[in-house]
Amino acid sequence: MVIFRALGPFEAVAEGETLDLGGQRQQAVLARLLVAGGRAVPVGVLIDELWPGEPPAQALSTIQGYVSRLRRALEPGRAPRKEAGILISAPPGYALRADIEHVDAWRFENVVKNDHGDDPARSLELMETALGLWRGPALAEFQELPWAQSEALRLDELRLLAIERRGDAALRLGRTGTMIPDLEGHASAHPLREEAWRLLALALYRAGRQGDALGALRRAREALRDELGLDLGPTLQRLEQDILNQAAHLDTPADAPQAVRQAPVSATGAAAGTLRVAIADDQALVRTGLKVILDSEPGLELVGEAENGEQAIALVQATRPDVVLMDIQMPRLDGLAAARRILTSEAPPKVIMMTTFGTDENLYSALRAGVSGFVLKTSAPEQLIAAVRAAVAGDALLDPAVTTHLIAAFAGRRDPAAPSGLSDSDVDLVKLVARGFTNRQIAVTLAVPEREVADEVAALLKRLGLVDRAQLVVLAYERGLVSPGSPEP
Repeated sequence: MVIFRALGPFEAVAEGETLDLGGQRQQAVLARLLVAGGRAVPVGVLIDELWPGEPPAQALSTIQGYVSRLRRALEPGRAPRKEAGILISAPPGYALRADIEHVDAWRFENVVKNDHGDDPARSLELMETALGLWRGPALAEFQELPWAQSEALRLDELRLLAIERRGDAALRLGRTGTMIPDLEGHASAHPLREEAWRLLALALYRAGRQGDALGALRRAREALRDELGLDLGPTLQRLEQDILNQAAHLDTPADAPQAVRQAPVSATGAAAGTLRVAIADDQALVRTGLKVILDSEPGLELVGEAENGEQAIALVQATRPDVVLMDIQMPRLDGLAAARRILTSEAPPKVIMMTTFGTDENLYSALRAGVSGFVLKTSAPEQLIAAVRAAVAGDALLDPAVTTHLIAAFAGRRDPAAPSGLSDSDVDLVKLVARGFTNRQIAVTLAVPEREVADEVAALLKRLGLVDRAQLVVLAYERGLVSPGSPEP
């Protein structure tokens, strides 16, 4: 069984191991067939779309060579004369044969499109499962190709829809307070989505923050006027008036408190609102220190600890934690290998790497594998707690000391080149984020309001097709936008 993953770094995984799919152009053949959703793609279309405007003279034989090597990678045990079962011939071209459950993009789309929101508890569960499949921007490796750009935009639109359906379901269940940070981030990152503002304003109102709810709608009006010259749509205008009138129908549904009191309980007896954390580190002293930190923080529960990578994998399978704090270097099976195995499992937890430092290559490989943060073992307790909460919220926190180390490691790997379409001020902002500056630190450095910085970072992520700040840091390393020993942008 091969698992195909396109919602983040493109890869195929079999028996917990990432397959070698060859170079980027060869991978693009497989990615294009994946985008076709199981339908056949003619060879002529593959040639035109892999080499837009200028295919090489030997394009046909090159495609055939790519397909042959991909088949060997996907089905290494297949007899020479036996027909391929995954990357099949479908005259006049090829097709990818796989179950929906084995392709993350197909599974994601299927879940989102088939959920009609009739049962909010079920809808909330489905949307969280669907969003958990995302590890980064879809098809980012192939963004110079028009078909990949179009598909990435389509999938991202479905992702935003899933976020809003999750928020709506949570509010219908009365789970208001825990959703406000996520809804705030969503509305700030996508200020033209009126549904995002509706959910945020309603959540704030139900949390007893009527003034903040009206403030959210004012921000929505400003965004629409500045960007499009429009006023709020009818739905938001009615909501604004209802908030001013304290309309009864805005209150939490009558049966929601009961639903909250009867919230699901985990296998360990923890309430659903508790974040369940596992620790994997070969040093007993480190594990003890982390346990003390977790015990002192409300809402966090330690579910178990492991001394090596193999134990970590078994612990995750047995306890199903929300977050794993993983040492990058451990005996028997190192943390990076264990994290890769864990992240390719069904509905994986978030993994945060801890380091004192590991090798430069391991640090970079872990980022590419989809970990949700890097912290030093010597970090302050607040930094560790912030990393856990950021990971669960779908963001990634990198310790500033780690970013400095990575900058030194990646300096000169590629020719410096800013992504196209960025102004000098955008590049300056990327550099500051890459050095681990918080929004507040950036605001002080540039002498601008913190809210303005937050909005600019969110807009920059959207423009570059990135999910979080960690991916912006990786982009800065790869493009050579930062260099060691030069703290100023």
